[in-house]
Amino acid sequence: MAVLHEVERVRHEVRLRTLEVAKVNNLTPRMIRVTFTGPDLEGFVSLGPADHIKVFFSPAGAEPVLPELGPEGVRWPEGKQRPEARDYTPRRYDSAAGELDIDFVVHGDGPASSWASQAQPGDKLAIGGPRGSRLVPDDFDYYVLLGDETTLPAIGRHLEELPASSRVIVLLEVADAAEEQSLANRDSVEVRWLHRDGAEPGSTELLLSALRELKLPDGDGYFFAAGEAGTLRPIRRYLADELGANKDWTSISGYWKRGTANHDHHEPI
Repeated sequence: MAVLHEVERVRHEVRLRTLEVAKVNNLTPRMIRVTFTGPDLEGFVSLGPADHIKVFFSPAGAEPVLPELGPEGVRWPEGKQRPEARDYTPRRYDSAAGELDIDFVVHGDGPASSWASQAQPGDKLAIGGPRGSRLVPDDFDYYVLLGDETTLPAIGRHLEELPASSRVIVLLEVADAAEEQSLANRDSVEVRWLHRDGAEPGSTELLLSALRELKLPDGDGYFFAAGEAGTLRPIRRYLADELGANKDWTSISGYWKRGTANHDHHEPI
């Protein structure tokens, strides 16, 4: 009987939450992990490693502003400044401890980067979602996960949530050796770090070149790629046209786009 490897999509009730910073940890020079807590976390659900939540960044020192969810959609309170919003992966949720980790890449003076670089215990922040989860079966013969530093939270979760016996190949592009993180340490996982060494993020073909050099295992493979939208277009073409990867077994998401302040990662690549 043929293995179907069916990817399941699950929808969640959208909820808005106000959270409080419990602790801040600098993982690398450019990656900050913020742990949130608070009663609003009760009932939080994130079933897929590539889930995303909407994070709302109010001005420093201001109370978080949340929209109202009604039958006509989202409505923002009148007379209050609408916060900037960005999508982030829930890196870890511990329901017993009542904690949620979000990892932030610090780069320049964007709203998320500025907020995270100044975050202190007691600060508050608002989130919404996740709207749904993409559940990838654990019966593939191998998995290929690739992306830049913005993809590290999702790839880290993939490695932690797959069975220990799963064959996984990881390609990660980061600024330099200082940005490497400790990931799954087991024989079935191969991690290759690619350093930009001064090149601008989203300006290289490091991931595409490394993918072309791979000798893939036999059998059925699942491919996950995310990061800067422009670098992913040739990767999508390579997977589809040269490798003949099954589109249902492939997930490609442009988490950000060079020159675009708030890229919609649902936009086709």
